[in-house]
Amino acid sequence: MPRLRPLPFLPLLLAAACAAGAAAPPAPPAEEASVKPGINDAFLAEDADVAPWVARFENSERREIARCRDEIVAALGILPGTDLADVGAGTGLFLEPFVAAVGPEGSVAAVDISPAMVAHMDERIRAHGWTNARTVLCDAKSVGLADGSVDLVFICDTYHHFEYPLHTMASIFRALRPGGRVAIVEFRRDPDNAWVLDHVRCSQEDVVAELERSGFRFRGEVPVPGLEDNYLVLFERP
Repeated sequence: MPRLRPLPFLPLLLAAACAAGAAAPPAPPAEEASVKPGINDAFLAEDADVAPWVARFENSERREIARCRDEIVAALGILPGTDLADVGAGTGLFLEPFVAAVGPEGSVAAVDISPAMVAHMDERIRAHGWTNARTVLCDAKSVGLADGSVDLVFICDTYHHFEYPLHTMASIFRALRPGGRVAIVEFRRDPDNAWVLDHVRCSQEDVVAELERSGFRFRGEVPVPGLEDNYLVLFERP
């Protein structure tokens, strides 16, 4: 069963999490086309230099997600003992607060498609001695997690990098326990921000529609102090 603290603005979460029965995910189309060909090419080289990505992703002055990291984690209401997967974990920006939040009885799986990012996070985990954290190298259609192995999947500024979102979300559906949660942080498609409009294919409405098509229940947008360019939305696996 999921071990997330019920949020005051979503009073039905706990009751829904306790609902009996496990649903099967809708089958993704056998020939799902890539929605953004080549979007992950920069990350896929085995010898990619991670240092520039660390400087970019973890810069709290320039990146809203880094600046609001603690507020995002607090909004998730994670309880000790939670098994959590950070899908698209990148350089491991959220590793430290997630490891602390789940505690020694919980676990953190840092999932990424980039071999170089995964190697970097492996070094980070070893350096800090985080025995409850591990990395998972995924592929373009599956997050590579065992069925029924996690309570919460966190996807931060990564959903728009899913080339095959229906296949990827089907694998996440299988990985979650019944009543488990998906938390997605994504960019708002600001009509005045040319980079976002070019890079981020999906609006908030698109994200909700695609996850509902994948069998998830939309539970609402979660307010996070400091988030302006991004939003946090929550879903539940039946």
